[in-house]
Amino acid sequence: MAVQYEPRPGQSRVFHELPSGLSMEVILQESATKSDGDFRPPLVFVHGSYHAAWCWAEHWLPFFSSRGFDCYAVSLLGQGESDAPSAPVAGSLETHAADIADFIGKKLSSPPVLIGHSFGGLSVQRYIANMRNKQSTERDGLFPEVEGAVLLCSVPPSGNSGMAWRFLFTKPIAIYKAIRSMAFKGFQTSLPLCKETFFSAAMEDHLVQRYQELMKGSSRMPVIDVWRMRASLPAPVPKSSIQLLVVGANDDFLLDARAIRETAEYYGVPPICVEGVAHDIMLDCSWEKAAEVILSWLEGLQKDQR
Repeated sequence: MAVQYEPRPGQSRVFHELPSGLSMEVILQESATKSDGDFRPPLVFVHGSYHAAWCWAEHWLPFFSSRGFDCYAVSLLGQGESDAPSAPVAGSLETHAADIADFIGKKLSSPPVLIGHSFGGLSVQRYIANMRNKQSTERDGLFPEVEGAVLLCSVPPSGNSGMAWRFLFTKPIAIYKAIRSMAFKGFQTSLPLCKETFFSAAMEDHLVQRYQELMKGSSRMPVIDVWRMRASLPAPVPKSSIQLLVVGANDDFLLDARAIRETAEYYGVPPICVEGVAHDIMLDCSWEKAAEVILSWLEGLQKDQR
């Protein structure tokens, strides 16, 4: 990364070696407050485009670890401090999900809760599809079971093309700005555009600039080939008994309420829309609102285990 992220106190950066020989960055923060017999699944966080493990380390790793959860934030290949494959793009939904599965299977002793944001939410959806279908990865291993999954401002199961067409006819200026920001990386050179794309209007500019610099260096190559990805969607996930939480942000510039509803309906769960937060729900100035929603849901999982 051009600007290396320094983990916060209590956090450490490790590198998980994948079967390919490439290393995947993991920023972890273990809990010091767990008591014997208290069910607390580990949490595995998966970022979206132009982000890496650092985006969870700022606020959410300290928040959840202080409440008894061991936390692990991964950087997908080609992102953050992870190795980059010798290919034009970092991977596919399938390979990213397989890398997460390899880490979980080899490093965690109990089933985690997966938490995916934006395009990371699609990787989590692919993981669940493979887990439910007992499908082997390209590395001939099974996807370990998980306790549940949280989809945050996630790209819906059908991808983002339907939403793009909606925006074209209903929000033409917004779709122009979104394409300029994301496809042409305009967020990297324009602070106002970066703020509008990822953060609330109330976010202080010095924080937007800090995260803009981190995002610039987070992605050395595209995290995924969007055009090839569309051919593999939607992920073949049956409506099942897996515990799922779908969360959207009321001030999200990139995803509309209909996209969040689509995801929730696909999995047969009610969506939760958090007021006063934007797309980068884990970094925005009101990040605690979404964290509290997830914490409440996790506490419900704990009750189910008793």
